This record gives sequence, structure tokens and C-alpha cells, in this order.
Amino acid sequence: MVTNVSLTLWIVWAAVVIVAGLLYAYRTALCRDEEGQIFLDDAFAHEKAVQTEIVAKCNRIEPVIRASMIAAGVMTLAVIGYYLWFGYKALFG
Repeated sequence: MVTNVSLTLWIVWAAVVIVAGLLYAYRTALCRDEEGQIFLDDAFAHEKAVQTEIVAKCNRIEPVIRASMIAAGVMTLAVIGYYLWFGYKALFG
């Protein structure tokens, strides 16, 4: 039997996981052109600037991704905890 609480938990969990997944995919697309090259010559100043910009964007989105992954973990634990509590209550009453 699905109650309003469990349905709400599942909806919130799904929303948080979808947001975390979309942010992770965005970071993957954003950082795929990052290269770990050393630019020794001034002739490559443009490439160095582009790489610096890519690294800055990747570093800026990292805390948001970390927070969304933590939120997804917390929601997963909340769903598991709810069902454990529901099962305990059903067994011991």
C-alpha cells in the first residue's frame, strides 16, 4: 500500500536524482575539452586562455554538483529509513 508520505518521498527523490544527473551530464559535457597540456610558448596564449576558462567553469559548477549528490544521498537514506520504519511498525506494532 502506497501512502501519501511514501509517494511524496519518491517524487522528491526522483526530482533530486534527476537534477543531480542533469548537473553531472552538464559537467561532463563542459569539461570534456579540458586538456592537461603545458603551454610553454606565447604562440599558444589563446589555447591557454581557452583551457583556463574551461577549468574555471568546471571548478565553479563542482560545489553545486557535490551538493546535489549529497541531497540525492540524503533522500535515498530518507526513503530507505521510511520503509524500515514502516516495516518495523508493521512487525512490532
